[in-house]
Amino acid sequence: MCQYSSLNGHPTDWHLVHLGSRAVGGAGLVMVEATAVTPEGRISPDDSGIWSDEHIPSFKKLADFIKDQGAVSGIQIAHAGRKGSVAAPWLGGAVLSNAERGWETIAPSAIAFQDGNVLPREMTKDDIQQIIAAFADAAKRCLAAGFQVLELHMAHGYLMHQFLSPLSNHRQDEYGGSLENRLRFPLAAARAVREVWPQTNPLFARISATDWADNPDEGWRLPDAIHLSHQLKMLGIDLIDCSSGGTLARPKIPLIPGYQVPFSDQIRKEVDIMTTAVGLITEAEQAEAILVQEQADAIFIARESLRNPYWPQQVAKTLGAEFQKPVQYGRS
Repeated sequence: MCQYSSLNGHPTDWHLVHLGSRAVGGAGLVMVEATAVTPEGRISPDDSGIWSDEHIPSFKKLADFIKDQGAVSGIQIAHAGRKGSVAAPWLGGAVLSNAERGWETIAPSAIAFQDGNVLPREMTKDDIQQIIAAFADAAKRCLAAGFQVLELHMAHGYLMHQFLSPLSNHRQDEYGGSLENRLRFPLAAARAVREVWPQTNPLFARISATDWADNPDEGWRLPDAIHLSHQLKMLGIDLIDCSSGGTLARPKIPLIPGYQVPFSDQIRKEVDIMTTAVGLITEAEQAEAILVQEQADAIFIARESLRNPYWPQQVAKTLGAEFQKPVQYGRS
């Protein structure tokens, strides 16, 4: 979950306490928020970023502490594309001018995310190659910082998803039009990252399974997500993190507990790849049932973890599982 609290991309003491608390709280994997591969890949000026070697030491501090608490350290790398250059949510989330620390955004096509936004600049083929290289370079830095798991952010209407969806990609070249063309850039980035990320270290891809377009025949759809997942599996992606939405500013989403679990279930079965379930999973028995029924291989907890960093400890007690508290908390 983005914290909008970094300093020129660097994590701060806030991140050490924030992420460290989740590791102490018993999470098996602690994933650092969407971390930009270029300065222009951030959502806000205060987003996490790993676009230079100078970022490695500050991220290593996070990765080392997470591992010291018995959790696995992970990090998600991303590019916001046309959804960048905006203020933090609690500051209104408005588009920022250059005078307000904003920047020119890029996208597959010069289409704004919503009315009132500045049009992004349509990416050239050179831009595309530079961003592919930036993802690979960021992956190398994540490895140097000591992270054990890497996730590619292809969801939520950010740059890779912008290429995937016909709602945001109107290109007329080999990166637009047909489904295969729209997959070309995300798959190239995934291939470049897999080549530099060790085979022994898991590589995840977070995808949106649907745009939730009003017309089910429009936009990015579950059959497209299944096809993408097949292609990602062939490239060596180990797990598909199944989310949804993000391309449309105001989609109609049925927000009920576990509303995205069917995506994880279907992709898992049709592609024969490991998946995670995410979204409104807040109860121990609910999470356990998803695993027992083999609808997913893992559960990602986001907002519930923000509310309660010790949720895994409490879940372990509820389900009768053993949990080793930190020695400092033994008296509890």
